[in-house]
Amino acid sequence: MIKTEPQRRYWLMELIAYWEGRLTANHLQQFFGLSRQQASKDINQYLQDNPGQFYYCSSRKGHLPSPAFKPGFISGDVTEYLNWMSGQRAHTMPVEPGYRLEHAILAPPPRNVSPRVIRPLVHALRHHYRLEVDYGAVSKPDRDGRIIVPIRFVNTGRRWHLRAWCEKARGYRDFVLSRFHGEPTPEGPQRSPLPDDSAWSTTLTLILKPDPRLSPEQQAALAYDYDMTNGELHLPTRAALAQYLLNEMQVSVKMLDGNPAAQQLILANHDEVKPWLF
Repeated sequence: MIKTEPQRRYWLMELIAYWEGRLTANHLQQFFGLSRQQASKDINQYLQDNPGQFYYCSSRKGHLPSPAFKPGFISGDVTEYLNWMSGQRAHTMPVEPGYRLEHAILAPPPRNVSPRVIRPLVHALRHHYRLEVDYGAVSKPDRDGRIIVPIRFVNTGRRWHLRAWCEKARGYRDFVLSRFHGEPTPEGPQRSPLPDDSAWSTTLTLILKPDPRLSPEQQAALAYDYDMTNGELHLPTRAALAQYLLNEMQVSVKMLDGNPAAQQLILANHDEVKPWLF
């Protein structure tokens, strides 16, 4: 739990340096509203309190994480950085003593994502660069090289993906961050404007209903549980995210579980949604 203002600043310093590869006083100025003098003072104080973590690189005009860097205020899990970058910063704020409620949070094991992968991805995304990457999918574990243009990071509920234009597939694809190998290689700016990402720009609505094999009482319980209207739950989503949302809701569109209580919900407008599923 980050409790003090200096700790919050130390947390941000490590987060930026570790995942983006370079920390400047401007980061602290931007995110904490500090003067340049105060921001520089805070960085120097961090260096004094945590010797050997960063070193100054004159050619890059900033502090870089040293080879011996060890997270002291961050977790080292890429989810922490991406949640913060996407605006989900509540976990960085302290909670007053006596105000907390007893609770527990299920924490799946972190994915194996290296800063050596994230730093080039972030840079390419911000500057519209092409990257050569080494990627291994579960369906093709032998891995292959390809050139991509990163577009955005996407949280699918269970993990973070990178949505990117793939020159090899000639289409937009979702890449699981933990399946990149080695360090992506910059290939310069993208050569021409990319085609429209129709799956991203198209919106649709998933219509979920209780499995009709359930008893009327069980169906009524589900309708109440999900606050359904007329026995239906309508979930707007981008077409590119429809499959992920169904997975998160544990709704199978390929095969009904033999036990209707196991799946509970079905996709009522399957024919409409099917073209966008994978």
